Amino acid sequence: MTWMIYGANGFTGRLVADLAVERGERPVVAGRNPGEIAAFAAPRGLESRIFDLSEPARVAEMLHDVDVVAHCAGPFSATSAPMVEACLRSGTHYLDITGEIDVFESIFARDRQARDAGVVLLPGAGFDVVPTDCLAALVAAELPGATRLDLAFQAGGRISPGTLKSALEGAAIGGRARVDGELRTVPLAWRRREVPFPSGPRQVTSLPWGDVATAYRSTGIGTITTFARLPIPDLGDGLGKVSQAVLGSAPVQRVGKSVIGAFVKGPGRGTRSRSWVEVFAEASDERGRSVSAALIGPDTYDMTADSVLRAVSALHAEAPAPGAHTPSTAFGADFVRRLHGVKVIEPA
Repeated sequence: MTWMIYGANGFTGRLVADLAVERGERPVVAGRNPGEIAAFAAPRGLESRIFDLSEPARVAEMLHDVDVVAHCAGPFSATSAPMVEACLRSGTHYLDITGEIDVFESIFARDRQARDAGVVLLPGAGFDVVPTDCLAALVAAELPGATRLDLAFQAGGRISPGTLKSALEGAAIGGRARVDGELRTVPLAWRRREVPFPSGPRQVTSLPWGDVATAYRSTGIGTITTFARLPIPDLGDGLGKVSQAVLGSAPVQRVGKSVIGAFVKGPGRGTRSRSWVEVFAEASDERGRSVSAALIGPDTYDMTADSVLRAVSALHAEAPAPGAHTPSTAFGADFVRRLHGVKVIEPA
C-alpha cells in the first residue's frame, strides 16, 4: 500500500509522520512548502511531493498511485474540499483530522459521489472525533430509541497553532447543537451541566464540537449537545452574541491568526507525556432511561497520530464500504479500544 501525509510540515502532520517511521512505515510526505517538506523528508529517507491544492486535477495527478491520503493541512474549511475532489478523481481513500462541523457536513454531502467512485471519505480520524464518536455509538447501541445525546471531554496540556486557528474560526460562528435532527446555531456556552468523569464530577460548558455532525450519522439520535470543561464565565445570550460578532469580524480573524502563527507553538514530547483526556457520553430516551460510558486516554495529539495510523491500516485491511463515514461507521464502535493508552469504562 502507498499512502501519503499531506501537510507533513505542520505540527500534527509531523507527529503522524514520525510515528509512522517509528513503526516501520514509509509514507509519502507532501505539502506546498518545498523547503520545509524537503527538510523533513530527507533525514527520514521518505519520498516527498510538492503541490498546493489550487487545482484539483493537478492534485489528482499527484495522487494517481496513492491508496490513502491522510490530510493534515488545516484549516480544513479552506483545504478539505479540493483534496476531497482530487481523491474522488484519483480513486484515493481520504481521511483527515478536522473537528470543523461545516467540513463534516460538506463531506457527508458527497456520500453518493464517494460511493460511485469507490472511495471512502473519513473526516475526523483523530481526537476530533474518534473517542467521542465511538462512545456515542456504544451508548446508542445500549439504548435503542434514545432521543438525546450529551458528549463531554476534559483534557490537560497545550494545543497547537492549527487547532487554535480552527477554534478562532469556530467561535465566530457561535454555538452549534443538533436539535430534533436539525443543526442549529445557539448562543456560545448555552448549556452547562455536571459530568461524572472517571476522575470525578466536573462542570462542563457546551461548545460547537464535530459530533453534532458525526454522532447524528453514527447513532441517528436527533438531539445532540457537546460539552467541554472550560475556564470561562457564563456569557449569557447577550454577551455571547457580542463576542461572536467581534470574533467574526475579518480584521479580528486576520490579526488573531497572525498572532497565533507567530507566537503559539505546539506541545513538546515532555508536555504531551504528562497530558491526558477524559471523555463522557450519555444517551437518554423519552421514558427517562439513560446509559452512559466514559474513557480515559493519553494526550490528544498523540492519540490523533496513533488513530490516523490505525485508520490508514484499517482502510486498507478492512475495506469499509465506499462512501462518507464517521470513525464508528467505518470501523465499528470498538475502534477506539485499539488506540494506545485508551481505557473504556463500559456503558452503565
